[in-house]
Amino acid sequence: MIVCCKVSSPLGPLTLAAKDGALIGLWLENQRYFRAGVPSDAPIEPQAAPFPQARAWLDAYFAGLHPPVDFPLRPQGTAFQRRVWQALTAIPYGKTASYGQLALALRSSARAVGSAVGRNPLSILIPCHRVLGADGSLTGYAGGLENKKRLLRLEGALEETP
Repeated sequence: MIVCCKVSSPLGPLTLAAKDGALIGLWLENQRYFRAGVPSDAPIEPQAAPFPQARAWLDAYFAGLHPPVDFPLRPQGTAFQRRVWQALTAIPYGKTASYGQLALALRSSARAVGSAVGRNPLSILIPCHRVLGADGSLTGYAGGLENKKRLLRLEGALEETP
């Protein structure tokens, strides 16, 4: 059974979803594909596994640390989407990659990679915010470009602008 909880964050409320003790979703409010695959009547169970661990991880992350994810993640998607999401986890904290670089590594097109990145159900944990356009531009983020900027600044991957 899928269960949910809400968590406060500097980016606003986050919605988490879990199934069988693994996190299957983490969305920003109003994010594209918000709660995709999660029934609207999923019970709210804030103490269900792995919500306490996910909250602790998010607290550390937003405090400027980069803790390892030490709880199970089980994003639901196609085999290709899961390959792309796995590649995202290889982008180090504070670094970025382009859609083209990921496409080359995955032997795919930048458009296909971009589509899979946009459907990432575990925002922040699977760091799709670290993917930029070929020219370094902040293109596309299902959680909004302003949130993408804030996450990249937090990680030191984007300089503050006056």
